[in-house]
Amino acid sequence: MPPEAQEKIEELQDLQETAQQVAQQKEQSQSALNDSKTALEALEDVEEDATMYREVGEILVETDYESAHDDLEEKVDSLEVRVEQLKKQEQRVQQQFESLQEELQQLLQGGAGGGPMGPGGPGAGGA
Repeated sequence: MPPEAQEKIEELQDLQETAQQVAQQKEQSQSALNDSKTALEALEDVEEDATMYREVGEILVETDYESAHDDLEEKVDSLEVRVEQLKKQEQRVQQQFESLQEELQQLLQGGAGGGPMGPGGPGAGGA
């Protein structure tokens, strides 16, 4: 196997690991987003003068409705942006992976630089 092909295989393996990491981060962010949206919806059913608490580390601290609502909205907005960023990153990694796969196939088929459109292919020199 040509050294160039071995390098492409290693790059593919690295990209595969990256894709798995991005997918896992996206899944975690999507889960946190769903949880935050659910909490925000539940908050709408709570009276604004109700005593409320928020979790800070291992303890609960008293908070007011407006602060809780604002914090949750901010968290939802932030997580929505994060999920979108991860989706775009996932698409970029997928495109890189597919491109690298094509390059590797060409190398393994002996087409390094000499494919159908390369030297000697259609449109090459001569009449």
